[in-house]
Amino acid sequence: MSHKELEQSDIELFRESVGKVKPIANDRADPGLPRPVPVPIQAQLHEQEALQDLMSDRYDPAALDLGDEISFLRPGLQNNILRKLKRGHYSVVAALDLHGLTVPKAKQAVITFLQDARQSQKQCVRIIHGKGLRSSNAGPILKPMVAKWLSQRQEVLAYCTARPMDGGSGAIYVLLKK
Repeated sequence: MSHKELEQSDIELFRESVGKVKPIANDRADPGLPRPVPVPIQAQLHEQEALQDLMSDRYDPAALDLGDEISFLRPGLQNNILRKLKRGHYSVVAALDLHGLTVPKAKQAVITFLQDARQSQKQCVRIIHGKGLRSSNAGPILKPMVAKWLSQRQEVLAYCTARPMDGGSGAIYVLLKK
């Protein structure tokens, strides 16, 4: 068999194996196919980093000494927002109770709660951290930690101690970005 005959027999064998084919009009991807959903990798990395930062917190009562009343207002916002939050002008639409949780579990619960509230477009929520009456002589543990965690979250515009009817110094109102 010559070289040309071998090539011709290979071509015939290939065509028999493949069968009848239809040539394509163009080599571009089908524009009718749905595009893949984008994955927010940077946002996921940021959340993982924030979670690691939060989980590494150590409790130092001296560094986190807070009185009965706590409040926070993101820089650049009007004081009127915090005043309205303290007076109960915003409707609390969800609550999280941290009683009985350890610091790491409470931190994860707060992160998840804030993410869920933000995704469901809830603007004002309440976090019940307790008054720390059953803590040792060092005082409340979760209260100052929750305040620290909330201050680190960009979606938190403001927070303040709840009114007595909503838990007083054992709870806080949190105002989230819309």
